[in-house]
Amino acid sequence: MAAGPLGGLVAALETHRGRDWAVRALCYGCQLAGAALPGPAGLPGGLLTASAQLSSCRTALRLFDDLAMLQHSYSYGLGPKGEDALVRGLSVLCNVANQLYYPCEHLAWAADVGIIRAGSQKWWTRSTVLWCCTLLLDILRYGRDGHGLQRSCGRSLRILFQLRRKLSQHKGSTSPQSQQKLRAQVKTEVLSILRDTADLSNAIHWLPPGFLWAGRFPPWLVGLLGTISSLIGIYQASRRANSEPA
Repeated sequence: MAAGPLGGLVAALETHRGRDWAVRALCYGCQLAGAALPGPAGLPGGLLTASAQLSSCRTALRLFDDLAMLQHSYSYGLGPKGEDALVRGLSVLCNVANQLYYPCEHLAWAADVGIIRAGSQKWWTRSTVLWCCTLLLDILRYGRDGHGLQRSCGRSLRILFQLRRKLSQHKGSTSPQSQQKLRAQVKTEVLSILRDTADLSNAIHWLPPGFLWAGRFPPWLVGLLGTISSLIGIYQASRRANSEPA
């Protein structure tokens, strides 16, 4: 077992997923600070430049996520037969959206750097739409896959309601350890929903103007929502690493 919270954090940072959460938090944190500080030059400008470079770094690293996502989609298939049919359907749709997200983003990146001759904006828009679909399905459906992919599906309102119902039904009839475990699961679900909701808010902001609040967020709000989401992700990654055998 990892030695305490610091050990869990260090173990998480040694993984690809944990390090991506850390870079993500730094990226959005720089955007939040750069947008909140007065003046376009000097430190604010430097922080915004650092944020853009860290974002580009994450985009480049996602060039290698397709095969891992494909393996997860193949292993899940149409889902376990004993699983709720609605959950299985949402999970399959989420996997399809995840799988399509990566080539769209790769094409947008390749167009931006001049590898292919194409307009990058339409591919960025398509990748953002797929990200929105994934996040919405995340909130509606259950379960996170074991691979920790960048666009992997997370916990949901459905599972949260099931856990809360189980807590109320078995209150006083189960052991304190079981009650504590259920409460920990509820906390995990709530944090996952908050994280996905913050990301969905930003994803809609990046869609073409005219849809909901697309294009209306000030830069500091984008940075704040992304920072909150990233810190939740780091906390969850460190907790998982701390609970796994060394």
